Amino acid sequence: MAFRELMKINLAHLALGLKPCRCVLFTQVREKKRWLRPYLFYLERKRKLEGPPLPKPRSHQPNWDYHAEIQAFGHRLNESFSVNLLKTAFVNPCYIKHEELKRQELGVDKVAIALNLEDNNKLSEEGALFSRSYLTDCFTRTYPEMPSEGVAAIVGHITNQEVMSHVAKNLGVEDLALTAEFPVPQDVLQQTLFAVIGVLLQSSGPERTELFIRDFLITQLIGKDLFELWDVINPMGLLVEELTKRNIPAPEPRLTRTSGKTTALPLYFVGLYSNKKLLAEAPGETLFAAEEEAARVALRKLYRYTDNRRPWNFYKPQKEQIEQKFISSN
Repeated sequence: MAFRELMKINLAHLALGLKPCRCVLFTQVREKKRWLRPYLFYLERKRKLEGPPLPKPRSHQPNWDYHAEIQAFGHRLNESFSVNLLKTAFVNPCYIKHEELKRQELGVDKVAIALNLEDNNKLSEEGALFSRSYLTDCFTRTYPEMPSEGVAAIVGHITNQEVMSHVAKNLGVEDLALTAEFPVPQDVLQQTLFAVIGVLLQSSGPERTELFIRDFLITQLIGKDLFELWDVINPMGLLVEELTKRNIPAPEPRLTRTSGKTTALPLYFVGLYSNKKLLAEAPGETLFAAEEEAARVALRKLYRYTDNRRPWNFYKPQKEQIEQKFISSN
């Protein structure tokens, strides 16, 4: 407060017979703690030296109820699982071995070392067998022109460790799986997801299990090209074999267009003709690359696995609707 203003207030107080007010000092506080900046620098330096902290499983964090999470897993997926079987599906053999070794190191009696738990080996084998058989039958019916090698390549891609572990992580299987390591390895996640499919097969039957596989596994093919899944070493030789089966003359490659022949980035367009008809055309940096790509385009057309193919039909009419249509038609 300014000195002149204080004097005016004191004079006014004296005129009224009041006591003069005392001098009041105002100090400005910036709310800055001087210890905070060096402390944050110390934490950052420590993090750089030691690296980021190791990931912790969800079960080692607060507010965790395993039984409630098991029940919520089925409700999230809108599936009815047997709770006891689902708990067994999340118990991996590596977890049982790890816990038994821990007890042995602590000097527990041999009788008490063994855990009264059943692993998910049987459920995993059952789920894997059903998944592969259903996928093989499904793709054989969807792409009847495709050979068995191509169908096996697509099924192998869907059921490999990378795709299965990706699906399992997004479904929350990693948080519920009982394993010896964390993060959970891909092969363990694959086995656990197959075990969940085996539990669903025993709990809800094959129809619900097929819908589960269709919704979560077959959808992983969206945006995938056929030859990303199926590695064909000699596409031209395979095309000749397929045309021979259909009694079509062998293809003849012809150069249709070129661009930038004398530059560092030339471009060639090669067309494949059979019986004076254009089968396919594709570009390439060399004549050989363009010919191979044209053969792949022709194979996609033969197998009906082109980019503009009809989308997958995810609608499956119910029996009641089919019966009603049949009655109304009669």
